Amino acid sequence: MTIQGAVIRLDADTRKELPISGVTVTASDGVTSATDLSDNSGYFRITFPEIVWPGKTLLLSFRHADYMPLEMKTQEGLRLANREVYVAAMEPIAPRATGSPAHPLSQVSNIRIRYTVNSLADTNVGSAVRTFQVVNEGNVPCNHQSPCSPDGFWKASTGSVAIDAGPGNEFRNVRASCIAGPCPFTQIDTSGFAAPGRNITVSALDWSDTATFLLEAEVYHAAMSSKVRESYPVVFGRALNFTLPATQEGVSIEAEVDGNAMVFPLGPDLYLSWATCHVRTAAGEDKTTVYECELKPGFRF
Repeated sequence: MTIQGAVIRLDADTRKELPISGVTVTASDGVTSATDLSDNSGYFRITFPEIVWPGKTLLLSFRHADYMPLEMKTQEGLRLANREVYVAAMEPIAPRATGSPAHPLSQVSNIRIRYTVNSLADTNVGSAVRTFQVVNEGNVPCNHQSPCSPDGFWKASTGSVAIDAGPGNEFRNVRASCIAGPCPFTQIDTSGFAAPGRNITVSALDWSDTATFLLEAEVYHAAMSSKVRESYPVVFGRALNFTLPATQEGVSIEAEVDGNAMVFPLGPDLYLSWATCHVRTAAGEDKTTVYECELKPGFRF
């Protein structure tokens, strides 16, 4: 029996349901157990070593030092349990907003992302950022009513967004990624931005619970340009998200902390004095790098 799913942060705003990595997921029937760790996208997959007869259930436990323990049960019936997508929404232990009148929160503002690329390019005259959601309810049988999951079993939903670069401009370094919700059970259609152009479109298929997607691209104009690039993150609550192409190097974040302009090189350890950052490589041929940074106590956007 194979059990798969995604671990996300519990939040009333689905745009803030970030994937949780490093969660210990254990399946047990009371005698035998099997364990897996969620990856950077929150995905886990457990192959239970013993036979699970129809009518039996397994207890799924989710453990992480920063989140409240969570227990779930598999659905009764072997055939259904093998296809079930388990979305575990874990509640953070510590509140994400802290501070007191005696120690006011430090404000982080005017955030920009700077990086370099290895190839020559035309002049980068700006960037575009769009988010969109695909609203769906997981674990609803499709019953041959399109759209369905790739295996044709679960009901799915689709969503898309289109943007125009303007006369004489074209989009390049287009990145589309799932940033919140059960991302392992989504699929992004890249055909709408496979080649540079003035107009691009991205669409996504979701066959689990509601997911949020991020589309980012640089706007280029035919002119001389340096290799330095800038991008802007998307902020949801106390977390910021941004994506970079696979060829990026020397990533740094420019920001104002309490009105003082500063430059924060991320480096291989992704250290920031005001945020905790994680990075993962999105699925797909372009190998987009997805960054997620959450404010530390004592700071606010």
